[in-house]
Amino acid sequence: MASPFSSFLWVILFSFSAFLCPYAHQARETAETHHLIQVSSLIPSSTCNTSASNKGPKSNGSLEVIHKYGPCFESNKDKEQLVPNHIEILLQDQSRVNSIHSRLSNNSSSNKFRDSQAAATLPAKSGLTIGTGNYIVTVGLGTPKRDLRLVFDTGSDLTWTQCEPCAISCYNQVDPIFNPSKSTSYSKIACTSPSCAKLNSATGNPPQCSSTSQCLYLASYGDQSFSIGYFSQERLTITPSDVLENFLFGCGQDNEGLFQGIAGLLGLGRNQISVVQQAAQKYGQFFSYCLPATTSSTGYLKFGNSGGVSNAVKFTPLLTLSRSASFYGLGLTGISVNGRQLSIPTSAFSAAGTLIDSGTVITRLPPVAYSELRTAVRASMRGYPLTSPVSILDTCYDLSKSMTVLVPRIGFLFGGVSVDLDKAGVFFMVSSSQACLAFAGNNDASKVAIIGNVQQKRLEVVYDVAGGRIGFGPGGCS
Repeated sequence: MASPFSSFLWVILFSFSAFLCPYAHQARETAETHHLIQVSSLIPSSTCNTSASNKGPKSNGSLEVIHKYGPCFESNKDKEQLVPNHIEILLQDQSRVNSIHSRLSNNSSSNKFRDSQAAATLPAKSGLTIGTGNYIVTVGLGTPKRDLRLVFDTGSDLTWTQCEPCAISCYNQVDPIFNPSKSTSYSKIACTSPSCAKLNSATGNPPQCSSTSQCLYLASYGDQSFSIGYFSQERLTITPSDVLENFLFGCGQDNEGLFQGIAGLLGLGRNQISVVQQAAQKYGQFFSYCLPATTSSTGYLKFGNSGGVSNAVKFTPLLTLSRSASFYGLGLTGISVNGRQLSIPTSAFSAAGTLIDSGTVITRLPPVAYSELRTAVRASMRGYPLTSPVSILDTCYDLSKSMTVLVPRIGFLFGGVSVDLDKAGVFFMVSSSQACLAFAGNNDASKVAIIGNVQQKRLEVVYDVAGGRIGFGPGGCS
């Protein structure tokens, strides 16, 4: 028979366990809904992380992706290239967004969407001097080929590089400037060629004729950078076993602006002169990439569908923006935070539509959607001190006293498809101790939403253009 004292102890223990139970449940719930990560994991290492294996497809054409200003990029052994600070990066990013919005507003009175096999993988490197935090691959041009590091951009169509003799102006680049006179496969496009007429829809600028009746292009960008030169054709070597003959590109003779370091741009848009379309017969209008989590880790860009697609990839319809068919549109319908869908009317997204863009850094949302997201994130992060806004980012935290941080889980909803962002795709690290929510609101509900490259980090992003769909899978690279 139990003593009165032992019965009293049982009552105390039962009461104490009942008191702790809600807190244990809350802790369990927090662990399930948040990412518990080391703050240090959000900060790039000073050494190249080559030991981490990417989960991306490994084919004959597979190459790694590295960050332009990270320790994996050999040019950083010298410090001639100045890395822009975070304020400059964000201002350049806003210039790009303004350019996209302006481009769309000038094309039509409507801003709505309509529905719309070989393989090679390239190394991508994230560079921060192209007006935004863009990524870089190395391809070969000419015969014999010359390796060139080009920004790849899903928001652009024309591929171009600086060319000798730089008749007017060339900026400094890491690779030797391409000299077409030393290539046996180079030729210029005539003004009368049907190919010359394609430039108008690809660049938004009508082609011009030189005094010798050769086709001239103008590619201009939101940060006032531009490239002008001869529209030409050449042999493009994506990998040693993957070569495109008679590839149309711009051979730049006047190149000015924020392009320092890289040799030019690789256009991955949907226009006829983009790499995706020019290589359609070879790769079936299919490509994918994974953007690395930090500047010290690696990712990939892959053309074609060799090896198939992971079962973890979720597909949603690819949409076409009626104002510009070059962009890749998505049917974003909602956002979730820690497993709970936010109270955002679907009309907030459908009114203007949504793009996915490899060149935009920070995701832009309709005003009402961003307001709801910010409120939810701040509630989730209430245990961490808010600090001063940084440029366009108004939700920033001081993590100087934290070894770990509970990062809210954010998901994008595309109709019935839910895509969870990687833990690396939530915050923009301003310093080793300051993290800002990597989203911003558009200043007008009529402006298109843009899914930027921070939110794409470590996701396997699959563009099946011929199949009319875009897919997302988790943990595609380091």
